[in-house]
Amino acid sequence: MIGVTEAFSPSYAKARSRFLESAAAAGLRVESHPHPLPGRDGEPLAMDVALDGAPDARSLLIVTSACHGVEGYCGTGVQVFALHDAEWREKARAQGVAVLYIHALNPYGFSHIRRVTHENVDLNRNFHDFSKPLPVNEAYRELQPLLLPAQWPPAAGNTAAIGQYIAARGEGAYQAAITRGQHEFPEGLFFGGTEPTWSNRTLRQVLRQHGRRAARLAWIDLHTGLGPSGVGERIYAGNDDAAAVQRARAWWGGNGATPVTSIYDGSSTSAFLTGLMWTSIYDECPQAEFTGIAMEYGTVPVLDVMQALRAEHWLNIHRDAPAELARQIKQQMLEAFYTDTDLWKGQIISQARQALFQAVDGLNS
Repeated sequence: MIGVTEAFSPSYAKARSRFLESAAAAGLRVESHPHPLPGRDGEPLAMDVALDGAPDARSLLIVTSACHGVEGYCGTGVQVFALHDAEWREKARAQGVAVLYIHALNPYGFSHIRRVTHENVDLNRNFHDFSKPLPVNEAYRELQPLLLPAQWPPAAGNTAAIGQYIAARGEGAYQAAITRGQHEFPEGLFFGGTEPTWSNRTLRQVLRQHGRRAARLAWIDLHTGLGPSGVGERIYAGNDDAAAVQRARAWWGGNGATPVTSIYDGSSTSAFLTGLMWTSIYDECPQAEFTGIAMEYGTVPVLDVMQALRAEHWLNIHRDAPAELARQIKQQMLEAFYTDTDLWKGQIISQARQALFQAVDGLNS
Protein backbone atom coordinates (compact mmCIF):
# COMPACT_ATOMS: atom_id res chain seq x y z
CA MET A 1 0.00 0.00 0.00
CA ILE A 2 1.06 3.58 -0.66
CA GLY A 3 0.09 6.60 1.39
CA VAL A 4 -2.60 8.87 -0.03
CA THR A 5 -0.37 11.91 -0.34
CA GLU A 6 2.51 9.83 -1.74
CA ALA A 7 0.36 8.84 -4.71
CA PHE A 8 0.26 12.44 -5.97
CA SER A 9 3.16 14.15 -7.71
CA PRO A 10 4.49 17.71 -8.09
CA SER A 11 5.15 17.44 -11.85
CA TYR A 12 4.34 15.37 -14.91
CA ALA A 13 7.84 13.87 -14.94
CA LYS A 14 7.47 12.68 -11.35
CA ALA A 15 3.92 11.46 -11.97
CA ARG A 16 5.01 9.41 -14.95
CA SER A 17 7.91 7.93 -13.00
CA ARG A 18 5.58 6.96 -10.16
CA PHE A 19 3.06 5.41 -12.55
CA LEU A 20 5.73 3.34 -14.29
CA GLU A 21 7.25 2.25 -10.97
CA SER A 22 3.81 1.37 -9.58
CA ALA A 23 2.91 -0.71 -12.62
CA ALA A 24 6.23 -2.53 -12.41
CA ALA A 25 5.73 -3.22 -8.70
CA ALA A 26 2.30 -4.65 -9.55
CA GLY A 27 3.91 -6.96 -12.11
CA LEU A 28 2.30 -5.22 -15.07
CA ARG A 29 3.81 -4.52 -18.48
CA VAL A 30 3.53 -0.94 -19.68
CA GLU A 31 3.20 0.01 -23.32
CA SER A 32 4.26 3.58 -24.04
CA HIS A 33 3.12 5.73 -26.93
CA PRO A 34 5.75 8.51 -27.27
CA HIS A 35 4.53 12.04 -27.87
CA PRO A 36 6.28 13.96 -30.68
CA LEU A 37 7.29 16.92 -28.49
CA PRO A 38 9.30 17.26 -25.26
CA GLY A 39 7.91 18.34 -21.92
CA ARG A 40 8.35 21.62 -20.04
CA ASP A 41 11.76 20.57 -18.71
CA GLY A 42 12.81 18.68 -21.83
CA GLU A 43 11.57 15.34 -20.49
CA PRO A 44 10.08 12.75 -22.86
CA LEU A 45 6.30 12.62 -23.00
CA ALA A 46 4.09 9.60 -23.57
CA MET A 47 0.65 8.10 -23.16
CA ASP A 48 1.41 5.08 -20.96
CA VAL A 49 -0.91 2.07 -20.79
CA ALA A 50 -1.01 -0.79 -18.28
CA LEU A 51 -3.46 -3.70 -18.31
CA ASP A 52 -4.18 -5.42 -15.00
CA GLY A 53 -5.98 -8.65 -15.86
CA ALA A 54 -6.54 -11.05 -18.72
CA PRO A 55 -6.24 -9.61 -22.24
CA ASP A 56 -9.33 -11.55 -23.28
CA ALA A 57 -11.47 -10.63 -20.25
CA ARG A 58 -15.14 -10.24 -21.09
CA SER A 59 -15.45 -7.28 -18.69
CA LEU A 60 -13.05 -4.34 -18.95
CA LEU A 61 -12.83 -1.19 -16.81
CA ILE A 62 -10.90 1.74 -18.30
CA VAL A 63 -9.44 4.37 -15.93
CA THR A 64 -7.99 7.47 -17.61
CA SER A 65 -6.15 10.58 -16.48
CA ALA A 66 -5.09 13.93 -17.95
CA CYS A 67 -7.60 14.24 -20.77
CA HIS A 68 -7.26 17.90 -19.85
CA GLY A 69 -3.51 17.97 -19.22
CA VAL A 70 -3.17 19.84 -15.93
CA GLU A 71 -6.03 17.77 -14.48
CA GLY A 72 -3.59 14.86 -14.53
CA TYR A 73 -2.17 16.09 -11.21
CA CYS A 74 -5.35 14.65 -9.70
CA GLY A 75 -5.96 11.68 -11.99
CA THR A 76 -2.47 10.23 -11.73
CA GLY A 77 -2.82 10.13 -7.94
CA VAL A 78 -5.91 7.94 -8.28
CA GLN A 79 -4.18 5.60 -10.74
CA VAL A 80 -1.00 5.25 -8.69
CA PHE A 81 -2.96 4.60 -5.51
CA ALA A 82 -5.09 1.97 -7.25
CA LEU A 83 -2.03 0.13 -8.52
CA HIS A 84 -0.82 -0.21 -4.90
CA ASP A 85 -4.25 -1.10 -3.49
CA ALA A 86 -4.17 -4.86 -2.89
CA GLU A 87 -7.81 -5.06 -1.80
CA TRP A 88 -8.96 -3.26 -4.93
CA ARG A 89 -6.84 -5.35 -7.27
CA GLU A 90 -8.07 -8.58 -5.66
CA LYS A 91 -11.68 -7.39 -5.98
CA ALA A 92 -11.29 -6.89 -9.74
CA ARG A 93 -9.43 -10.17 -10.26
CA ALA A 94 -11.96 -12.18 -8.25
CA GLN A 95 -14.79 -10.91 -10.42
CA GLY A 96 -12.93 -11.40 -13.70
CA VAL A 97 -12.69 -7.70 -14.50
CA ALA A 98 -9.57 -6.48 -16.30
CA VAL A 99 -8.54 -2.89 -15.59
CA LEU A 100 -6.91 -0.75 -18.25
CA TYR A 101 -5.02 2.24 -16.85
CA ILE A 102 -4.30 4.92 -19.45
CA HIS A 103 -1.94 7.45 -17.91
CA ALA A 104 -1.74 10.95 -19.36
CA LEU A 105 -4.06 11.04 -22.36
CA ASN A 106 -2.68 14.53 -22.95
CA PRO A 107 0.89 14.42 -21.62
CA TYR A 108 1.84 17.73 -23.25
CA GLY A 109 -0.80 19.66 -21.35
CA PHE A 110 0.06 17.81 -18.14
CA SER A 111 3.73 18.70 -18.38
CA HIS A 112 3.27 22.29 -19.55
CA ILE A 113 0.44 23.05 -17.06
CA ARG A 114 -2.04 23.56 -19.86
CA ARG A 115 -5.52 22.15 -20.20
CA VAL A 116 -5.20 21.71 -23.96
CA THR A 117 -2.99 19.61 -26.22
CA HIS A 118 0.07 20.84 -28.10
CA GLU A 119 -2.33 21.73 -30.93
CA ASN A 120 -4.15 24.09 -28.50
CA VAL A 121 -7.13 21.73 -28.70
CA ASP A 122 -9.47 20.72 -25.91
CA LEU A 123 -9.23 16.94 -26.27
CA ASN A 124 -12.74 16.48 -24.88
CA ARG A 125 -14.20 18.56 -27.73
CA ASN A 126 -12.11 16.90 -30.47
CA PHE A 127 -14.09 13.73 -31.19
CA HIS A 128 -16.11 14.68 -34.26
CA ASP A 129 -16.59 13.32 -37.74
CA PHE A 130 -14.47 16.00 -39.37
CA SER A 131 -15.81 15.14 -42.82
CA LYS A 132 -19.09 16.77 -41.73
CA PRO A 133 -19.89 20.38 -40.79
CA LEU A 134 -18.74 21.20 -37.26
CA PRO A 135 -20.96 22.76 -34.58
CA VAL A 136 -21.06 26.56 -34.45
CA ASN A 137 -20.93 28.23 -31.03
CA GLU A 138 -22.46 31.64 -31.63
CA ALA A 139 -22.37 32.55 -27.94
CA TYR A 140 -18.61 32.02 -27.85
CA ARG A 141 -18.23 34.07 -31.04
CA GLU A 142 -19.91 36.96 -29.25
CA LEU A 143 -17.64 36.67 -26.21
CA GLN A 144 -14.37 36.01 -28.04
CA PRO A 145 -13.27 39.69 -28.33
CA LEU A 146 -13.53 40.03 -24.55
CA LEU A 147 -11.93 36.76 -23.44
CA LEU A 148 -8.36 37.35 -24.64
CA PRO A 149 -7.64 41.09 -24.38
CA ALA A 150 -4.44 42.75 -25.54
CA GLN A 151 -3.09 43.08 -21.99
CA TRP A 152 -3.11 40.96 -18.83
CA PRO A 153 -4.41 41.51 -16.24
CA PRO A 154 -7.35 42.90 -18.20
CA ALA A 155 -8.07 46.62 -18.15
CA ALA A 156 -11.00 47.94 -16.13
CA GLY A 157 -13.19 48.25 -19.23
CA ASN A 158 -12.74 44.58 -20.12
CA THR A 159 -13.50 43.45 -16.58
CA ALA A 160 -16.63 45.62 -16.53
CA ALA A 161 -17.83 44.21 -19.87
CA ILE A 162 -17.42 40.62 -18.66
CA GLY A 163 -19.25 41.56 -15.47
CA GLN A 164 -22.10 43.09 -17.44
CA TYR A 165 -22.43 39.94 -19.54
CA ILE A 166 -22.68 37.77 -16.43
CA ALA A 167 -25.09 40.18 -14.73
CA ALA A 168 -27.38 40.24 -17.75
CA ARG A 169 -27.34 36.53 -18.67
CA GLY A 170 -26.14 34.69 -15.61
CA GLU A 171 -23.01 32.81 -14.57
CA GLY A 172 -24.35 29.60 -16.12
CA ALA A 173 -24.77 31.21 -19.54
CA TYR A 174 -21.23 32.60 -19.36
CA GLN A 175 -19.83 29.18 -18.44
CA ALA A 176 -21.83 27.42 -21.15
CA ALA A 177 -20.82 29.88 -23.86
CA ILE A 178 -17.14 29.35 -23.15
CA THR A 179 -17.02 25.66 -22.30
CA ARG A 180 -19.36 24.15 -24.89
CA GLY A 181 -16.54 24.03 -27.42
CA GLN A 182 -15.84 25.99 -30.58
CA HIS A 183 -14.08 25.36 -33.90
CA GLU A 184 -13.70 28.93 -35.16
CA PHE A 185 -10.88 30.48 -33.12
CA PRO A 186 -7.72 28.31 -33.02
CA GLU A 187 -6.05 30.42 -30.31
CA GLY A 188 -9.24 30.64 -28.28
CA LEU A 189 -10.55 28.71 -25.30
CA PHE A 190 -12.11 25.25 -25.62
CA PHE A 191 -11.07 24.98 -29.28
CA GLY A 192 -12.22 21.60 -30.59
CA GLY A 193 -9.88 21.55 -33.56
CA THR A 194 -10.48 20.88 -37.24
CA GLU A 195 -8.90 17.41 -37.33
CA PRO A 196 -8.12 14.62 -34.85
CA THR A 197 -5.27 15.43 -32.46
CA TRP A 198 -2.34 13.14 -31.63
CA SER A 199 -4.08 12.18 -28.39
CA ASN A 200 -7.32 11.39 -30.23
CA ARG A 201 -5.58 9.10 -32.72
CA THR A 202 -3.45 7.41 -30.06
CA LEU A 203 -6.37 6.76 -27.72
CA ARG A 204 -8.36 5.17 -30.53
CA GLN A 205 -5.44 2.84 -31.21
CA VAL A 206 -5.34 1.83 -27.53
CA LEU A 207 -9.09 1.21 -27.44
CA ARG A 208 -8.95 -0.95 -30.54
CA GLN A 209 -6.08 -2.97 -29.14
CA HIS A 210 -7.53 -3.60 -25.69
CA GLY A 211 -11.28 -3.19 -25.98
CA ARG A 212 -12.35 -5.24 -29.00
CA ARG A 213 -12.69 -8.52 -27.07
CA ALA A 214 -14.78 -7.22 -24.18
CA ALA A 215 -18.52 -7.80 -24.03
CA ARG A 216 -19.00 -5.19 -21.29
CA LEU A 217 -16.98 -2.00 -20.95
CA ALA A 218 -16.93 0.62 -18.19
CA TRP A 219 -14.93 3.85 -18.21
CA ILE A 220 -14.06 6.25 -15.39
CA ASP A 221 -12.44 9.41 -16.75
CA LEU A 222 -10.89 11.62 -14.04
CA HIS A 223 -11.37 15.40 -14.20
CA THR A 224 -11.14 18.51 -12.01
CA GLY A 225 -12.33 22.10 -12.09
CA LEU A 226 -16.12 22.05 -11.60
CA GLY A 227 -18.22 21.97 -8.46
CA PRO A 228 -17.61 22.29 -4.70
CA SER A 229 -14.04 21.70 -3.55
CA GLY A 230 -13.21 18.02 -3.10
CA VAL A 231 -16.63 16.76 -4.22
CA GLY A 232 -16.49 14.25 -7.07
CA GLU A 233 -19.52 14.74 -9.30
CA ARG A 234 -20.28 11.55 -11.24
CA ILE A 235 -21.33 12.78 -14.67
CA TYR A 236 -22.84 10.20 -17.01
CA ALA A 237 -20.60 9.74 -20.04
CA GLY A 238 -22.35 8.03 -22.90
CA ASN A 239 -24.94 8.43 -25.61
CA ASP A 240 -28.32 9.87 -24.68
CA ASP A 241 -29.72 6.41 -24.01
CA ALA A 242 -32.21 5.95 -21.18
CA ALA A 243 -31.12 2.38 -20.42
CA ALA A 244 -27.44 3.34 -20.23
CA VAL A 245 -28.17 6.35 -18.02
CA GLN A 246 -30.24 4.15 -15.71
CA ARG A 247 -27.44 1.58 -15.61
CA ALA A 248 -24.85 4.25 -14.67
CA ARG A 249 -27.11 5.59 -11.95
CA ALA A 250 -27.67 2.10 -10.57
CA TRP A 251 -23.94 1.33 -10.52
CA TRP A 252 -22.53 4.57 -9.18
CA GLY A 253 -25.39 6.34 -7.42
CA GLY A 254 -25.86 4.17 -4.33
CA ASN A 255 -24.19 3.62 -0.95
CA GLY A 256 -24.16 7.29 -0.03
CA ALA A 257 -22.42 8.39 -3.24
CA THR A 258 -23.38 11.61 -4.96
CA PRO A 259 -26.10 11.01 -7.60
CA VAL A 260 -25.03 10.42 -11.19
CA THR A 261 -25.81 13.57 -13.16
CA SER A 262 -26.20 14.10 -16.89
CA ILE A 263 -25.64 16.87 -19.42
CA TYR A 264 -28.76 15.65 -21.21
CA ASP A 265 -31.26 16.48 -18.47
CA GLY A 266 -29.53 19.56 -17.06
CA SER A 267 -28.63 17.94 -13.73
CA SER A 268 -24.87 18.31 -14.21
CA THR A 269 -22.70 21.30 -13.33
CA SER A 270 -21.26 20.82 -16.82
CA ALA A 271 -22.89 22.56 -19.77
CA PHE A 272 -24.11 20.55 -22.75
CA LEU A 273 -20.97 19.67 -24.72
CA THR A 274 -20.06 18.28 -28.14
CA GLY A 275 -17.09 16.30 -29.48
CA LEU A 276 -16.72 14.33 -26.27
CA MET A 277 -13.95 11.75 -25.92
CA TRP A 278 -16.06 8.81 -24.77
CA THR A 279 -17.86 8.75 -28.15
CA SER A 280 -14.74 6.99 -29.44
CA ILE A 281 -15.76 3.83 -27.58
CA TYR A 282 -18.75 3.35 -29.87
CA ASP A 283 -16.49 3.62 -32.92
CA GLU A 284 -13.62 1.46 -31.71
CA CYS A 285 -15.44 -1.13 -29.55
CA PRO A 286 -18.90 -1.41 -31.13
CA GLN A 287 -19.43 -4.96 -29.83
CA ALA A 288 -19.48 -3.95 -26.17
CA GLU A 289 -22.22 -2.74 -23.84
CA PHE A 290 -20.77 0.55 -22.55
CA THR A 291 -21.32 2.37 -19.26
CA GLY A 292 -19.22 5.38 -18.30
CA ILE A 293 -18.82 8.38 -16.04
CA ALA A 294 -16.55 11.35 -15.71
CA MET A 295 -15.47 11.93 -12.10
CA GLU A 296 -15.40 15.72 -11.90
CA TYR A 297 -13.73 16.96 -8.69
CA GLY A 298 -14.29 20.52 -7.53
CA THR A 299 -11.41 22.88 -6.81
CA VAL A 300 -12.17 26.63 -6.79
CA PRO A 301 -15.27 28.62 -7.87
CA VAL A 302 -16.08 28.32 -11.57
CA LEU A 303 -15.47 32.01 -12.32
CA ASP A 304 -11.97 31.64 -10.86
CA VAL A 305 -11.42 28.64 -13.12
CA MET A 306 -12.59 30.64 -16.15
CA GLN A 307 -10.25 33.48 -15.21
CA ALA A 308 -7.29 31.11 -14.88
CA LEU A 309 -8.06 29.64 -18.30
CA ARG A 310 -8.29 33.08 -19.87
CA ALA A 311 -4.93 34.04 -18.36
CA GLU A 312 -3.19 30.86 -19.47
CA HIS A 313 -4.49 31.14 -23.03
CA TRP A 314 -3.40 34.79 -23.07
CA LEU A 315 0.08 33.68 -21.97
CA ASN A 316 0.22 31.10 -24.77
CA ILE A 317 -0.33 33.92 -27.26
CA HIS A 318 1.99 36.38 -25.50
CA ARG A 319 5.02 34.18 -24.87
CA ASP A 320 7.22 37.25 -24.38
CA ALA A 321 5.33 38.14 -21.20
CA PRO A 322 7.49 39.06 -18.18
CA ALA A 323 8.79 36.00 -16.36
CA GLU A 324 7.11 36.85 -13.06
CA LEU A 325 3.73 37.35 -14.73
CA ALA A 326 4.14 34.04 -16.56
CA ARG A 327 4.99 32.30 -13.28
CA GLN A 328 1.93 33.78 -11.57
CA ILE A 329 -0.35 32.72 -14.42
CA LYS A 330 0.95 29.15 -14.39
CA GLN A 331 0.54 28.96 -10.61
CA GLN A 332 -3.01 30.29 -10.91
CA MET A 333 -3.71 27.67 -13.57
CA LEU A 334 -2.36 24.84 -11.42
CA GLU A 335 -4.39 25.92 -8.38
CA ALA A 336 -7.55 26.11 -10.51
CA PHE A 337 -7.32 22.38 -11.27
CA TYR A 338 -5.34 20.90 -8.37
CA THR A 339 -5.71 21.59 -4.65
CA ASP A 340 -2.43 20.63 -3.04
CA THR A 341 -3.69 19.76 0.44
CA ASP A 342 -3.86 16.47 2.33
CA LEU A 343 -7.59 16.94 2.94
CA TRP A 344 -8.42 17.38 -0.75
CA LYS A 345 -6.25 14.45 -1.80
CA GLY A 346 -7.94 12.24 0.76
CA GLN A 347 -11.35 13.23 -0.60
CA ILE A 348 -10.21 12.42 -4.15
CA ILE A 349 -8.91 8.95 -3.28
CA SER A 350 -11.85 7.89 -1.10
CA GLN A 351 -14.45 8.81 -3.73
CA ALA A 352 -12.46 7.34 -6.61
CA ARG A 353 -11.92 4.11 -4.70
CA GLN A 354 -15.64 3.81 -4.08
CA ALA A 355 -16.36 4.37 -7.77
CA LEU A 356 -13.82 1.70 -8.77
CA PHE A 357 -15.41 -0.93 -6.53
CA GLN A 358 -18.86 0.07 -7.78
CA ALA A 359 -17.74 -0.29 -11.40
CA VAL A 360 -16.61 -3.87 -10.82
CA ASP A 361 -19.89 -4.75 -9.13
CA GLY A 362 -21.77 -3.10 -11.97
CA LEU A 363 -19.89 -5.00 -14.65
CA ASN A 364 -20.91 -8.21 -12.92
CA SER A 365 -24.52 -7.25 -12.16
